[in-house]
Amino acid sequence: MAGLTDLPPGELLAVAAPDGTRVLLANVDGEVHAVANECSHEFAPLEEGELEDDSVVCPWHFSRFCLRTGKALDMPAVDPVATYAVQVVGDEIHLGPRRTPA
Repeated sequence: MAGLTDLPPGELLAVAAPDGTRVLLANVDGEVHAVANECSHEFAPLEEGELEDDSVVCPWHFSRFCLRTGKALDMPAVDPVATYAVQVVGDEIHLGPRRTPA
């Protein structure tokens, strides 16, 4: 998985979930969030996007996704991305179950 030293505040990091799915980790002011690493619009790799407050901006068409809920905040994306429960134990970041977008 990953450690906090791999993900300083204000940074994004792509990792593989235990099932092999690509997941995007984001450190928002010391709070780690995890979402699917694929834009729901045209499947862009969100790891190439930008962290903006508590959202990630898609690198292809600039849709934003809330890192807390997965909700699409800007067009052209309308569908949310999946989120994952995150637990930080010491320096280690652990992914919990995938939460299907509402």
